Parts: sequence; C-alpha cells; structure tokens
Amino acid sequence: MDDITYDVRVYKTEVYKGKRVTTYTVRWKVARKPWKEPFRNSAQADSFRSSLLTAARKGEAFSVITGRPLSWKREENATTWFAFSLDYCAAKWPYASPNHRRGIAEALTDATEALLTTGDGAPAGSVLREALRTWAYSGRLQNGEIEPPEQLASAVRWLERNTVDMSDLAPDRQGPQLARQVLDRLSRRQDGAPAAGSTATRKRATFNNAMEYACEQRLLPVNPLTLVKWTRPRVAQTLDLRVVANPDQARRLLDAVRSQGKRGERMVAFFAVMYYAALRPEEAVDLRRDALVSLPDDGWGELRLTHAEPRSGSRWTDSGKPRDRQPLKHRAPGETRPVPIHPELVTLLRHHIKAFNIPADGRLFVGPRGGIMTDRTYLGAWHKARETALTPREAASPLAETPYALRHAAVSTWLGAGVPAAQVAEWAGHSVAVLLRVYAKCVAGQEEDAKRRITDATRPKDV
Repeated sequence: MDDITYDVRVYKTEVYKGKRVTTYTVRWKVARKPWKEPFRNSAQADSFRSSLLTAARKGEAFSVITGRPLSWKREENATTWFAFSLDYCAAKWPYASPNHRRGIAEALTDATEALLTTGDGAPAGSVLREALRTWAYSGRLQNGEIEPPEQLASAVRWLERNTVDMSDLAPDRQGPQLARQVLDRLSRRQDGAPAAGSTATRKRATFNNAMEYACEQRLLPVNPLTLVKWTRPRVAQTLDLRVVANPDQARRLLDAVRSQGKRGERMVAFFAVMYYAALRPEEAVDLRRDALVSLPDDGWGELRLTHAEPRSGSRWTDSGKPRDRQPLKHRAPGETRPVPIHPELVTLLRHHIKAFNIPADGRLFVGPRGGIMTDRTYLGAWHKARETALTPREAASPLAETPYALRHAAVSTWLGAGVPAAQVAEWAGHSVAVLLRVYAKCVAGQEEDAKRRITDATRPKDV
C-alpha cells in the first residue's frame, strides 16, 4: 500500500510567543514529508505529541496522505464536538425554559473555545462567540434558520472543521486532558479572571450532562469528567443579612417610590407585593387581578399565583419576546401557590386597582405607556428611591440594592416572627431544605433575643 508508511519522526514542540497569543506547534515527518499542528496551550500540544510518539513506538502505520496514525483515521460518519453540541442543544431546547436555554448556550460556547484543534485562520473571538450563541445555540433552533447569517457564515464553517472529534474525549485518547481544559475554561471569565463559583458550577453541570448524553448516544464509552478530580468552587448558600431591609427602611423606600409622581404611584404596589407577599420580580410582573382571591375591607387577604414571566431575552423564548409566560419556579405546569396578603398590602392593592382602573382580567402592573412592566422602568425607579430614602451610610451598603431584596426581607420577617418553616416555604415557593439553608441566619440569628436569654440564664441568683 503506497499510502502508508512506518517511517515517522517526531520533533520537539516549538513555542512562538506573539504579542497576544502564544502558539505551541507540534512538528513531525511521515515518509520525509513534514507536518505541523499548532495549539493554543502547551498541555494540548504535549498530549498530541505524546500520542504521535506512542503510535510510532508501537509500530503503527501512518497515513502518507493525512500524516496521522491509521488508527486515528476519521471515519466518514465521525462526529466532531461542534456537530455533537448542535445535536445536544437541539435535544434540550424543547424541554428547557428560556433561562435554561441561555445557560446551556453560555456553557457550550465556553466549552467549544477549549475544544478547538487549531487557531489557524480562526475568526476573532467575539465573532466566534456570536456565531455560537446567536446562531448555533439560538437562532438555528428558535427560528429554524438552516443557514447562518452572512456575517457569521465563515465562522460557522471554520468551526465545522476545527473542533476535536468526540472520539478524542475517550479515556484512551485525550479524554482526561480535554476535560480538564474545558473545566479550566468554564471556571474563568472571558478576561481570564476567576468566574463566580455558582457560574462555574452551573456550567460544569451543563457540560457533564452533555457528556452523559454523548455516552447515551454511544459516542463515548465513559464520561471523561469522571476521570478528572475537580475542586468545586465555594458558593455562598446563606443570605447576606446586610441586604435585608427592616420594616422602617422598607416603608421609607415605598414612600420614596410614591413621591416620584404618577409613574411612582403606579409602582408602589408593584414593590409592595415583593415586600409584603415575598413575590419574585417575574411573579409581580405577571400578576393579574384575577389572582387576588380576596381583598377585604379589613384584615388579611389572599392571592393565588399561577404563572411568572422571567426576563430571559428574545433569543431564548419561543415567542421571540424578552419574556415568556412560564409555570411557577420549581413547580409543575398547573400548580399554584397561595400567599397571604398583609392588611397594609390589601389597602395598597385596593387603591391601585381603583386609581388605575384595572380590569377584572387585566395585569395589575403595567408600564407608563400601558405595556408590560420592564426591568428598565422599575429598576430606574428603585435606584432613585434608594438615593432618596436611605441615609448615606445605608445607601453605600448592600441594603436593598435590588428589588429582589424585598422578597428576602419578607421571608426574613416571617421567619423572625416565628412562622413555622414549612408554612413560610409554601408561601415563598421554596422547598423547606432550601429555605433553611438560605435563610439559616434568619431562623437561628435572633441575636438580641438570644443574648437576653443567655443573660437571664447566667444572672446571679439573689442570696
């Protein structure tokens, strides 16, 4: 056979340090014909060179045409990482929420950057990421775009040719090394700084699920992540009590929202449902008048939540709008959540419905022009309220930095008042385990009361 040879010589890896990128090039000869393969990091280059040396020392035949061992010969139906990632994303898309879709795209984009075979001819990093996030893992699935947009077409074609084969992730090939490279990339931001622990953990979970899917599809014999020891980043799991507003501070903030004219008056009850009823912002945005089970003239009322409208971005929703109506978080479609309405909130809601003529089936809260309440609208009002309502020292602290802190304040108040954890969990839409983990300091942190009890217990008895 004229197209194979055993005449192979592998040279030392060459290192070229450019102004922006250092390139590691593996050079070798097959039947006196020179070959080279550039890599972005030394570990990948060393692994590739070692594989060549191992094949040569075992006496394996090399292809004169490809310069690689015949055992590496890519079959016509071989699957590259890029092709596999497209298939994986398509399999997940119909069953994932918009926010989950975005998270999958972010993790796969980072992983792809770590699984490139070469940097030669690569498009700019920003173009590469745009091709992955906005077309490969989004537009292709959302809009059924068969071909990428013209400005991204060349980047997509380059990706089709320059990602590792899935077989390279097998344990007897480069699986552990490549898995380590991916984990290192997922643990860092684009600028090289360490990523938040929660972000790295979330992205690692996505990549792990992709590897399990590869095993399910018989593309891999074993998940390569199981061969790598990885220290899970520390993630803060308890609430930072500095963000929690006390009742006086919360009322000051609501008054400061009200003082912002007609626009502010429209948003007082919006923020109030987060503080008095522990609604998430996306639940408050979706709240309809028919969810208000009772608003009595006096005493407590009740509402029953059915949906939420989280802001995910137009690239990830089925409708192409920034928000899609979804089932309640952590609940199956059709499940509801009862929440008591504090008497002060009852008064605010009754006034809001009357003042703004809310129809029986209408949204409780809309923007100044009648559309959906946008993040930009309510965040602007909230930041202005903080500047007005809080003292300089309070404003400089994390106290109520975001409207979500009002929900934390509500749950903290309920727990501090002695409401059983199971009841608070039902009202807030948590599991009891998550509630006790996140709000542990609120449950066990009644410091002043604890100190008083200790003082009473240790006070000397009168003789």
